[in-house]
Amino acid sequence: MPERAIEEYTVTDEPYYLPVAGEVEMFEAANAARLPVMLKGPTGCGKTRFVEHMAWRLNRPLITVACHEDLSATDLVGRFLLEGEETVWHDGPLTSAVKSGAICYLDEVVEARKDTVVIIHPLTDHRRRLPIEKRGTILDAPDTFMLVVSYNPGYQSVLKDLKQSTRQRFVSLEFDYPPAELEAEIVAREGGVEETTARDLVQIGHKVRNLRGHGLEEGVSTRLLIYAAQLIARGIPAIAAAEVALASPITDDRELQRSIREIITTVI
Repeated sequence: MPERAIEEYTVTDEPYYLPVAGEVEMFEAANAARLPVMLKGPTGCGKTRFVEHMAWRLNRPLITVACHEDLSATDLVGRFLLEGEETVWHDGPLTSAVKSGAICYLDEVVEARKDTVVIIHPLTDHRRRLPIEKRGTILDAPDTFMLVVSYNPGYQSVLKDLKQSTRQRFVSLEFDYPPAELEAEIVAREGGVEETTARDLVQIGHKVRNLRGHGLEEGVSTRLLIYAAQLIARGIPAIAAAEVALASPITDDRELQRSIREIITTVI
């Protein structure tokens, strides 16, 4: 990947992120010690925004890979492609991140195949190397390179989980939805609504999260609360905005949707 292309991955404007429990300092310490970091937490709680904020804070390019079950080691490292009559090597995102000393963020890493995840092992111990078997070369990661992965423990199963041989290569930061006061501040700031409206939405969110274990797999995320706020800020009535942003997306069960709508109309 050309140097000018890497510049496109630089986070130039500060992404808004409200620290909750010392995670900024911990990430900075891990970066200084050249340690890989694992972020664990429910969907929409701010893991990706946190990584973006830290990339800006550390003035480091950020290359993000959305992992999926078809993601191969070749997708990460690179491949030879035909261009005219020539065979040309094209770096994958992981190789580009190593070469440029960027932060490589593997989002929802457990979605990738286990044989794909193994490729990151040499980068996560004292070697900090990336073997490129198809070229017969090995890349040594510069001090500025950092590997960050994330996943949602609530969705994991025996078939989709990280091996201990992978887990124990990372330091882990636990994420959850922020305390009510901080979450209201985030929703007001990101959603463009008044504090009172943000507090109402957060109250709804907390009540809906209490339905987890009663047919609801996952509670309302902070992201969805912000979506509801953004709709309200654009003139959509609060109840209607809450229904389309909070009730419908998280479940198809009619009874659960009815329960969530009752919570919405009780609070608003």
